[in-house]
Amino acid sequence: MKILVGMSGGIDSSAAALLLKQAGHEVIGVTMSMYDRHNPILAHMTGTACFGPNSEQTIEESRAVCETLAIPHHVVDLSQAYRHHILDDFSSEYLAGRTPNPCVLCNRYIKFGALFDAVGRMGIDFDRFATGHYVNLVPYGDRLTLEVASDEKKDQSYFLYRLKQEQLRRVLFPLAGRTKEENRKLGAEYGLFAEDKGESQDFYSGHYSDLLTCEPMEGEIQDSEGRVLGTHRGFWNYTIGQRKGLGISSDRPLYVIRLDAERNLVTVGYKEDTFSERLTGYDANWMAIPELTGEMHVTAKIRSTSRPEQALITPLPDNQVSVRFAGKQNAVTPGQSVVFYSDRKIIGGAFIGG
Repeated sequence: MKILVGMSGGIDSSAAALLLKQAGHEVIGVTMSMYDRHNPILAHMTGTACFGPNSEQTIEESRAVCETLAIPHHVVDLSQAYRHHILDDFSSEYLAGRTPNPCVLCNRYIKFGALFDAVGRMGIDFDRFATGHYVNLVPYGDRLTLEVASDEKKDQSYFLYRLKQEQLRRVLFPLAGRTKEENRKLGAEYGLFAEDKGESQDFYSGHYSDLLTCEPMEGEIQDSEGRVLGTHRGFWNYTIGQRKGLGISSDRPLYVIRLDAERNLVTVGYKEDTFSERLTGYDANWMAIPELTGEMHVTAKIRSTSRPEQALITPLPDNQVSVRFAGKQNAVTPGQSVVFYSDRKIIGGAFIGG
């Protein structure tokens, strides 16, 4: 089979390409270039995160791995698509009082979307697209879905819940049954990288407000009774559940419990005020099922690092879903994602409203 592998020069994508070549496939490497150095907003950025000015280093490391494996390597400029689907959305979501997860959208629209289209325009033919994600691709009736990886500590299914059936039919995940340490040792053994190579970084190494195009705007910090406790320089500088950096003295620790974009208002409360048993999800994407037609018992995660919790989901109009947890959840954050599982398989997910 002719397999296109998304290469970052890191441990996981390098190991994926090696394993596929060892299995006898025709492997082609491709690296996405997403950083636009001509964009004045980004000119001051530093660091070695997924999105940043280190893209040339990523490209060179990917090229070196492909040369070692004796496979072709291509670079695809996706900076404009990235700006439209990720950066513009990132800014608009924060300025609407929500906290987005750019990795979720990047997988849906860039890695498994715009990249496919760009490669096609380049005339590169392939049968499947593979990445170094830790996740299992499994059948579910007449559909495909994703299952939690064998190495649960590295599982990345949460970030892939928005993939569509047409995308799932074109992908492979060679690392599904493997551990990070196995892949590190394998890549080092074949000279793809040093054995002490570091982990991949987050979306952006700086403060997220660097990516927002807005001027400071003074507003009030209130408690849940409407009493003014202090001021701030823009609600977008805060996230739900935040405790540090509030600049307010109190007999007990205070946490951000609500953001009001229209009023430029930050509401704080005590730890117990950050918990909730219910949420409403919007713009749901169903993976294992074509749609939710009635109540369903699932386990659900409201962030990638949280434990799956028992929940009852119920369909609502306009592709929304009601979620009622068996226990209280801490810092349910609008704009983040809630992902639903059954027997470790993704049923679907939605963005958290509020």
